[in-house]
Amino acid sequence: MSMPSQVVISGCSGGGKSTLLGELRRRDRATIDEPGRRVILDQIQQGGNALPWTDMEAFLREVLRVATMDLEEAAWVAGPVFFDRGLIDAAAALQRLCGVSLARSLGKSRPYGRLVFLAPPWPEIYCVDEARRHTFLEAKAEYAHLDATYRALGYEVRLLPYTSVTDRADFVLETICRC
Repeated sequence: MSMPSQVVISGCSGGGKSTLLGELRRRDRATIDEPGRRVILDQIQQGGNALPWTDMEAFLREVLRVATMDLEEAAWVAGPVFFDRGLIDAAAALQRLCGVSLARSLGKSRPYGRLVFLAPPWPEIYCVDEARRHTFLEAKAEYAHLDATYRALGYEVRLLPYTSVTDRADFVLETICRC
């Protein structure tokens, strides 16, 4: 088997995904930052309205657009690329919060490699900030929906362990090497 080329790290908001991506980047791995956070930053800078606390559907549609561009750019990168969330996360949120079907958002494609890592809810590290304003209970509900969505789409889900960021990065890299 060959090493996966596009690996999604998804799961609970505030579960340590971005910190893990930072560690993978520190180890000279190709990473793609979370599209939702980039959209929020861009919308705030532009004075836009596509923000989760202002217009959730417009926000999620913009995240879908950015995630699609990320996939197109990552196709040119040699070796594995690690995504902090992505297209499926946005489509799952659009389904859960706005009632838009996954088929309508994703079509029939499976845009990433078959292996996905999920960060489970971790109350000890969860915190709110300017871009993450929802509660831990909302984050847990989001996680449950993402877990079910990835599994329903046929992805092989691996849960990230509750451990240090260096151990999590080791776990991810060792797991993809075995695939």
